[in-house]
Amino acid sequence: MQEQKFYKLRLYVTGVITIAIWSLLVWGHYNGGVPIHHIAADNDMPAISNWWGALLLPLLTWFLLYRIHKRVFSIKREDAGDRRILMDVLYRFAGAILFGTLIATCFTFGYNDLTGNLVLALLAFAIFLPIYRAECLLGFVLGMTFTFGAVLPTGFGILVSLVGAVLYLFIRPGVLYASSKVALLLPITKHKPQQ
Repeated sequence: MQEQKFYKLRLYVTGVITIAIWSLLVWGHYNGGVPIHHIAADNDMPAISNWWGALLLPLLTWFLLYRIHKRVFSIKREDAGDRRILMDVLYRFAGAILFGTLIATCFTFGYNDLTGNLVLALLAFAIFLPIYRAECLLGFVLGMTFTFGAVLPTGFGILVSLVGAVLYLFIRPGVLYASSKVALLLPITKHKPQQ
């Protein structure tokens, strides 16, 4: 894909998400009111209106797509804009949106234990997958927006991204190094063919 086409794609995606969030908020306004969400689902904590998503979600989408654009079309890379790289971005985005939707669905139907386990599973995924990338954050937030609004998933997603970056960039190399050393110490047994 050419860089100019990706820029147009950024415009279209941001426009579609802007229309979608505004449509959801207007529909909510005329059907019982726009929901508010308390931090950590605790009524003693401050409430955040979903109206903030009308501003946050388009800005977040534009910014994260800009980060993806810069990474994919970096001048330093010979394979900038390669189809394989774009497919990796798309797969990570799809996986994150499905994971965010799964968490939101479990929460909605009252499976709080499963919701907590899914959140903890993110830490395990972070060791093996780069969940700190912009496409993962965008997919995660979009997957949870209908249930939680845009503000809480964005804050939680940023926190998960930071922890994921530490796990993937710093802890993972140590784990891989240690496991390679352990593998070298294990005796190699050769099986003799039976006669």
